[in-house]
Amino acid sequence: MPEPRPPYGPQGTGVALPLTGYTVAVTAARRAGELGALLQRRGARVLYAPALRMVPLGDDTELRDATRQLVDRPPHVTVATTGIGFRGWMQAADDWGAGEALRDALASGEVLARGPKACGAIRAAGLREAWSPASESSAEVRAHLLARGDLAGLRVAVQLHGEPLGEFLDALRAAGADVVAVPVYRSAPPLDLAPLDRLIEALVAGEVDAVTFTSAPAVAGLFARAEETGSADALTRALRGHAQVACVGPVTAAPLSERGVPAYWPDRFRTGALVRLLCERLPR
Repeated sequence: MPEPRPPYGPQGTGVALPLTGYTVAVTAARRAGELGALLQRRGARVLYAPALRMVPLGDDTELRDATRQLVDRPPHVTVATTGIGFRGWMQAADDWGAGEALRDALASGEVLARGPKACGAIRAAGLREAWSPASESSAEVRAHLLARGDLAGLRVAVQLHGEPLGEFLDALRAAGADVVAVPVYRSAPPLDLAPLDRLIEALVAGEVDAVTFTSAPAVAGLFARAEETGSADALTRALRGHAQVACVGPVTAAPLSERGVPAYWPDRFRTGALVRLLCERLPR
């Protein structure tokens, strides 16, 4: 339960801080500090507990093989899902001496971007996006591709972003597309598990008011550790009960829904919008 809230924010601003007295957990590995700072500026006590780490696959056989396939037989459409992932792919190809050939192959077809960060990475590579959804949603990208009606035989490269995107890839393949998945990095457990263990204990004890997730692998990482420590059932009860669960978008929330854990997310799938929504929902 939150502590009594002071009436106003710091420095005599006269502005109430909506999250004062609330403890909010951040499970992100990448850009956790940015999300935490936004929460702290609104008065929250932030508990940092990375539920995963992202491991680049610059030397990975799968990434090399996917890149070679696309250089040999260029895609008609390439989907860039994240800025950091697309940049990592281009950098890995440059390191192998295949960067120019890869960019030429992608430039021969359309390049779609899931959001503005992916757009920036595409342009930094000397390419240009043909389309990007306003929602920054993988589901809208999938719908856009399926609406073409000409996927049979179309070669589509999809840059993955630590999540398997099984439904996305399966839908394209079912429509007849020749899909090449490009795994740029993978998720792995954090090297230091102590913060994650403390978060699970705090959630079970009712000491956390809300937990935030910015990726589906973070949800999987939290529950995988809870399974290892024998706390999965107690964690599920906590997340179904006193602790609110805020996600950056519906894809992130999907594995929670499968466990019967209620979650909410903003209309715009960004961390700033996530924090604003928490400020509205948590004090209720």
